[in-house]
Amino acid sequence: MHSQDKATGFPKTATPATTTARPLTRQDYKTLSLAALGGALEFYDFIIFVFFTNVIGQLFFPPSTPDWLRLLQTFGIFAAGYIVRPLGGIVMAHFGDLLGRKRMFTISILLMAVPTLLMGMLPTYATIGIAAPILLLLLRVLQGAAVGGEVPGAWVFVAEHVPARRIGYACGTLTAGLTVGIMLGSLVATGINTAYTPTEVADWAWRLPFLLGGIFGLGAMYLRRWLHETPIFVELQQRKALAAEMPLKTVLREHKHAVIVSILLTWLLSAAIVVVILMTPALLQKLYHFDARTALEANVAATIALALGCIVAGTLADRYGTRRLMFIGSLLLAICTYFFYTTLSTRPDLLLPLYALMGLAVGVVGAVPCALVQAFPAQVRFSGLSFSYNLSYAVFGGLTPLTVTLLLKQSPLAPAWYVIAIAVLGMLTALFIKKSPQ
Repeated sequence: MHSQDKATGFPKTATPATTTARPLTRQDYKTLSLAALGGALEFYDFIIFVFFTNVIGQLFFPPSTPDWLRLLQTFGIFAAGYIVRPLGGIVMAHFGDLLGRKRMFTISILLMAVPTLLMGMLPTYATIGIAAPILLLLLRVLQGAAVGGEVPGAWVFVAEHVPARRIGYACGTLTAGLTVGIMLGSLVATGINTAYTPTEVADWAWRLPFLLGGIFGLGAMYLRRWLHETPIFVELQQRKALAAEMPLKTVLREHKHAVIVSILLTWLLSAAIVVVILMTPALLQKLYHFDARTALEANVAATIALALGCIVAGTLADRYGTRRLMFIGSLLLAICTYFFYTTLSTRPDLLLPLYALMGLAVGVVGAVPCALVQAFPAQVRFSGLSFSYNLSYAVFGGLTPLTVTLLLKQSPLAPAWYVIAIAVLGMLTALFIKKSPQ
């Protein structure tokens, strides 16, 4: 007979996958590899938009629009994908906690691939007028709903496949996979800008990465056929220990502390990724007058460093604890960000190593999903993590591009001050990280 968790009223979960000190098996590595690769392909679909914001702004808004307003409107459409994430995440997580992780993990990829493919076929403002940005916005909303279930579902999926003492490594590896999706987007954008002239890119070549994204999405869907349901969910089904009521209701009633901490940690993750990795290539061109190719090549180096940093952060979190890792990592992020933005104006020749160093510091976000996964019990884990993560990303991740763009009118160092402020918040939040009784 299983004992009960006093905090949740649910039976405690005890499975060989999480309670023994067994090493990672070949099947574990296969699961991590397939999940990370599939996540990379789907995340490429979600973020490729940001690498072509300047071109999209020129093509989908009236030519008479001021540059700063066009950039603001384009980032606004990009942000719309974040704003709808909670709805998609809540729906997918609800069924993920009741019907299975794998099923929702697979469905999310279809909801991402189709809108990406259609984006590559959209007529521009010159052809259909105001309908062009409206259709672009609608497709972006569909992408947001899909990724709202994808990222939390992926973290839960891999965490429930590995031993408890390797959850940090598993989540860090998967997060590295997601960042590889960003790198893939950067590489494709670099290739497009290298192979074609600015006129050709504006005429038709900008469509290629979106069409390619649709193909990537179908590939990711095929890969996920080889994944198996998590041992923890299977055991919950067998013991009939799944949530007896709406999982989100339990989360909001019993796990308020976990929700607040998870929201704040996700704010750190979103600020670091959105500003340092996604926005900086465009900012390097606007503020420091680098050409698109140079900015994107540096971004590739930063993203590679970020992927490595995520794995290192997850591994160190397993060894030294998530709380300590998040505190020290957030401090390093603040220092590296300040050094990057204050040095670049006088030493543009240091762009590549400085950007790579800052990308490595952003790797602290690889430990965030470990903290989020461990904050909620298995019965409501998907719903708790998804609600907290997506709500935070919708509010903070969605508003970050707009906030930084507006603050740039006051100071060219606005991106640095924003990331530093959130890194300090991350240090304070790390002090309140707790593990939920399982």
